Amino acid sequence: MTPVPGQTNIGFSHFLAQSDTVGKVLLVILVLMSVITWYVILNRVLARRGIKSAMRKALEAMQSTSSAADLQAIAQGGDGANAGPFQRLTSQALKVAKQREAHGLSTAADSGLSYSEFLTRSMRNCIEEEVTKMETGLASLASIASSAPFVGLFGTVWGVYNALVSIGLSGQGTLDKVAGPVGEALIMTALGLAVAIPAALAYNAFVRRNRLVQTSLNSFAHDVFALLTKA
Repeated sequence: MTPVPGQTNIGFSHFLAQSDTVGKVLLVILVLMSVITWYVILNRVLARRGIKSAMRKALEAMQSTSSAADLQAIAQGGDGANAGPFQRLTSQALKVAKQREAHGLSTAADSGLSYSEFLTRSMRNCIEEEVTKMETGLASLASIASSAPFVGLFGTVWGVYNALVSIGLSGQGTLDKVAGPVGEALIMTALGLAVAIPAALAYNAFVRRNRLVQTSLNSFAHDVFALLTKA
C-alpha cells in the first residue's frame, strides 16, 4: 500500500524499532513459549503414534490369550525403547510372577502382602509410571495457555503507555498520531493469543487421549491380573 505523504509507515517492523527493552523481552518470551508449545505438540504426537500402535497389538494379542504362559508373547520387547505401556505392564507382572515361582512369597511376606496384593501394587505402580510418562510436557502447555495472553496484554499496556508518553511529549495528540502507535501495541495481545490458543487446544486433546489410554490400560491390567492369579 502506498504510504500517505507525511504519514509514518506503521507495522510490525516499525513496532520492533520503537519497542524498548521491556517490549523486546516480552516478545522474546512469547517466541520461546511458542517454540516450547510446538516442540511439546510434535513430541507428544510422535509418542502417541507409538503408544497407539503398541496398544492395538497388545489388545489384539490379549483376545487370544488364555493362560499366563501366553502373556510372554505380549511382553516381548517390554524392556525396549520402542515398547509401549501395555508391554511394559505385562513384563512387570510376569516379573512378579517369576519371582514368586523362584522365591515363593518371601518378598511379598516381608511387606505383609499376599501374592495378589503384591501383584496389584506392582501393576498399579507401573500404571502410574506410564501415566506420568504420557503427561510429560502437559504442565508446560497448561502454563503457557494460561499465561501467554497476559504476557501479550502486558506488552500491549506497556506499548500503549510508551506511545502515549511519546505523543504527549511531542504535543501532537491528533487521531492519526495516536491510532498508529496504539494499533501497533495491540500486536502483542494478538501474539499472546496466537501462542495460547494452540497450547490450550493441544493440552485438552492430549489430556483426553491420555485418559482413554489409561482406561484401556486399567482394563488390560485387570485381564493380566486374572490370568496370573488364576488357580
